[in-house]
Amino acid sequence: MAARIASISGVEHTAMLGLGVYRPARVVTNDEVAGPIESSDEWIRTRSGIRTRRFASAEETILSMSVAAARDAIEAAELEPGEIDCVIVATSTWLLLTPAAAPQVASELGLGNVAAFDISAGCAGFCHAVALASDLVKGGTSRHVLVIGVEKLTDAVNPKDRGTAFLFADGEGAVVVGPSEEPGVGPTVWGSDGTQHHTIRQDKDWMDFFREIDERGLDAVRPYLAMEGTAVFRWAAHSLEKVCRDAIERAGLTPGDLDAMVPHQANGRIIEIMARVLKLPDNCALANDIEETGNTSAASIPLAMEALLRKGDAKPGGAALLIAFGAGLSYAAQVVTLPNWK
Repeated sequence: MAARIASISGVEHTAMLGLGVYRPARVVTNDEVAGPIESSDEWIRTRSGIRTRRFASAEETILSMSVAAARDAIEAAELEPGEIDCVIVATSTWLLLTPAAAPQVASELGLGNVAAFDISAGCAGFCHAVALASDLVKGGTSRHVLVIGVEKLTDAVNPKDRGTAFLFADGEGAVVVGPSEEPGVGPTVWGSDGTQHHTIRQDKDWMDFFREIDERGLDAVRPYLAMEGTAVFRWAAHSLEKVCRDAIERAGLTPGDLDAMVPHQANGRIIEIMARVLKLPDNCALANDIEETGNTSAASIPLAMEALLRKGDAKPGGAALLIAFGAGLSYAAQVVTLPNWK
C-alpha cells in the first residue's frame, strides 16, 4: 500500500487586517511634467483627471518604500512582525531579474526565514496578490501574509513620451491578510487577454538592448514603458463591467450593497464610466486618488483605499469592490471589507 501524504487545512474566512502606505515626499504638478511633452495642465487634467503625482527620490527605493508601508500595515493589523509568515510583493519596476525584492523586504522587517516572492501582473498585481494570500491562509499554508504593491515608475518612463510621462508615478501600499471570523475577502474574478499584450509593454526586449549596446555603445537607447492609451481605454471601458458584476455576484451582494468602489487609478474618465455603468448608489464612495497621486500601477489600489479611509469617505469594515487591470492585459476583482489603517 502506498504511503499516504498528510493534508492540512486553514481557516474558513480571511480578511485584510491592516493597511499601510508610503507616498513619496515630492509632489509634482502638471506644469512640471508638461514642458518636456509640449503639453499643458488643462490638457492633462482633461484627459486623465490628474492634477498632481508623487515622484520618489533616489533614497526612496522599492525596498525602502515597501518596508515603511509594511511596518504600518503590520501595526494596523495589531500584530507583531514575527506573526507574518509570508511576503508577496507585486511590482513591475523591480528592475533586477533576480533576486526578487520580497526576500530582502522580509529581512529588512526582521521576519526571519519566511516565504517571500514577487509577482508581476502589471497594474492588477495587488488584487492578484490578495487572492493568492487569501487562498494561502484558507489552505493552511500560511497564517498571516503581508501583501505589498509597490512601484517606482519614474525609473521606467521616458519623461519625453507624451503617452506616459504625465500618467505614471511612484508609491507603495501594503496589507496583512489573515484569519477572520467573517468573510472579508470575496471570491476573486480574474483573467487575461494576451491578444492585447502590445497595448502596455516594455518597448524593447533586454536582449535587443544589449545587442544595441554592443553595436552602438553609448548611443544605445534604453527600454521604456510604452502604452497605447486609446486601445487600453477602449478595452477597459467595454470589458470590465462584467468582471465587476461577476465579483459582486460571487460575493453574494448587489451593487447597492457596496459602501465603496476602489478601481485601479488608471484614468479619471475610466473610473467615471465604471461607476456609471454599475449604477452605484449615491452613498457608495468612489475612490479618485488619481487626482492627487497619478497612476501607480500595482500600488494604486492600496493607496486609493487609504485615501478613502483617511478622508472619511469610507470606514473600516465597509464592503468595497476592488477592480484592477493592466499589462498583459491582466485583470482581477474581488469584494473585500476595508481594513484598519495607519
